Amino acid sequence: MNNKPSLVEELEIESISFWQAFKFWLKLGFISFGGPAGQIAVMHQELVEEKKWISEQRFMHALNYCMLLPGPEAQQLATYIGWLMHKTKGGIIAGVLFILPSLFILIGLSWIYVIYVIYGNVPIIAGLFYGIKPAVAAIVFHATYRIGSRSLKNKFLWGIAIVAFLAIFIFNIPFPFIVLCAAILGYLVGKKHPDLFIVSTHQSTQKSYGRAIIDDDTPTPEHAIFKWSHLIKITVIAALLWVIPLASLTAVLGWSHSYTQLAWFFTKAALLTFGGAYAVLPYVYQGAVGFYHWLTPTQMIDGLALGESTPGPLIIVVAFVGFLAAYNHSLLGAEHQFIAGALGAIIVTWFTFIFSFFFILAGAPIIESTHNQIKFTAPLTAITAAVVGVILNLALFLCYHVLWPKGFEGNFNYISAIIAIFAVAALFKFNQSVLRVIIGSALVGLTIKLIL
Repeated sequence: MNNKPSLVEELEIESISFWQAFKFWLKLGFISFGGPAGQIAVMHQELVEEKKWISEQRFMHALNYCMLLPGPEAQQLATYIGWLMHKTKGGIIAGVLFILPSLFILIGLSWIYVIYVIYGNVPIIAGLFYGIKPAVAAIVFHATYRIGSRSLKNKFLWGIAIVAFLAIFIFNIPFPFIVLCAAILGYLVGKKHPDLFIVSTHQSTQKSYGRAIIDDDTPTPEHAIFKWSHLIKITVIAALLWVIPLASLTAVLGWSHSYTQLAWFFTKAALLTFGGAYAVLPYVYQGAVGFYHWLTPTQMIDGLALGESTPGPLIIVVAFVGFLAAYNHSLLGAEHQFIAGALGAIIVTWFTFIFSFFFILAGAPIIESTHNQIKFTAPLTAITAAVVGVILNLALFLCYHVLWPKGFEGNFNYISAIIAIFAVAALFKFNQSVLRVIIGSALVGLTIKLIL
């Protein structure tokens, strides 16, 4: 009789307890500043180098899969590792705790924003945002460079990026159509020229940090092996968690109500976020600012600044959009504007992140078996290339509104230009973190406003 424990039992014996993991994911939710790159670096340091819960190779393996999915890659990576260690409940806990602190913080900051910025004239708050806005433009330019340097490895991918930029910059073609065209082009070209799409999303040094609990030679846990029954179960649950709230909003408030439109709009946004948060921001701008008029271009920039300044996934900036959309339209009456705004933020967050959990909990086993097949990687690589061009358009949009706040007919803002130049230097030349650039620029803006 074989008394050797199963793989799952071995992992439970040797690995950390669920409570230890819970405490780590909770801490991560409060310290995950610096955008996706900084958050991934924190997880690598804690999980691979210090705690040795997972090996370098397995960590990078999971990260590369998350980079191919729509949605915030850092939050999905946390969900993935939590799922790998403690099954579905571990993935849900890791993913939720990555989001919740930033959601509550951003709801509070959104309330302060509307009180002191929109309806008040507080020099200190105005000064802080005066410095932050040009820094945000610099940060988006830096993001364009980082994604482009990783993704545009040949002339064909450069061509996709350029065409995507021209399509949205000159012809204002909707972001979803650009993504669809890039995916189709990638699929067709990839069949004849697969070498054009062999692009690594992250380069691993394969450095060893010692024996890990989930090591290179650790077999795939039983719960991570693809099963049709599991896929159907997760799909049905996710569909119900999406359909029931959306149907309830429609039945109670009507399809044209702002809450219902927020839910539907950010459902579409969640499915188009190939390339991370910076990829979806142009789409959010087109809809929230240009079509629905939920907030102004200046408020969109301010929201991005708040998102950059708080822990958690950068895409949580959508909660700010939801808050202002509900607050500005007094959806629950003038006496309940805060509740209306908070509910708008929660609705937007729910419909944005529900698919991130679905893609990991249902799709990870599938992706594990197909990630080396060019018919899957070519369309995604082409989409990532197109995203670079779209993000560049967003960066130029931010620069325009920061440097010419009253349009080209108004005066050029030289002070904002100088702050932006120093922010660019801090990011590109001195490799400063996003949070440091935000804080430094805010202090400079505050000083200038108080002096002038």
